[in-house]
Amino acid sequence: MKVSENLQKINEQIKSACQKAGRNPDEVKIVAVTKYVSAERAAEAVQAGIVHIGENREEGLLEKQGVLKDKPVWHFIGTLQTRKVKNVIDKIDYLHSVDRLSLAKEIDKRAAEKINCFVQVNVSGEESKHGLAPDAVPGFIRELGGFKKINVAGLMTMAPNTNDENVLRQCFRTLKTLQASVQSLGLAYAPCNELSMGMSNDFAIAIEEGATMIRIGTALVGDE
Repeated sequence: MKVSENLQKINEQIKSACQKAGRNPDEVKIVAVTKYVSAERAAEAVQAGIVHIGENREEGLLEKQGVLKDKPVWHFIGTLQTRKVKNVIDKIDYLHSVDRLSLAKEIDKRAAEKINCFVQVNVSGEESKHGLAPDAVPGFIRELGGFKKINVAGLMTMAPNTNDENVLRQCFRTLKTLQASVQSLGLAYAPCNELSMGMSNDFAIAIEEGATMIRIGTALVGDE
């Protein structure tokens, strides 16, 4: 199926979810996750109107950038190894996976400009997922004040792989509550206005609970 057709369906679902939650659909940005598709399919997404492209590997990022140049806003959404920061950090606009001080130190050392970062939170507590425990987030964000190149744009989480709406909703609601607690700190370097949560199978619920960025792969660029 064409990306443009998939995007039309997703936009309709976004509109519906926003109506339920009393939100403006313009508050929600789609990050097209292109890690499993070709650069040509990513280019099709941009041609269809996608502004934000997300990659989780250095190789995929560089491949897509070689084709798309500077057209999209670039997001790195995977775990970033400290040793690879120097290869990636000045090529992206957003990093979705800050979860340790060693990574923050390397970003601060290598970045030419201030970078918009999401603090990754493991709300579900699953061992297979990266991220900070929710109760560790406020303290971690205070520590990030020592790094001039980091702007805490928001928080990111991955929900459990489940069809249980109550579990999903609680996960997203927890991140929204945590966002409010971070904002209450009043830190200039941590406005925390964004919530990166929700993927192909659960983004409507995430939007209802406050997501501002949804990371959509299969439902948007799948079936290449």
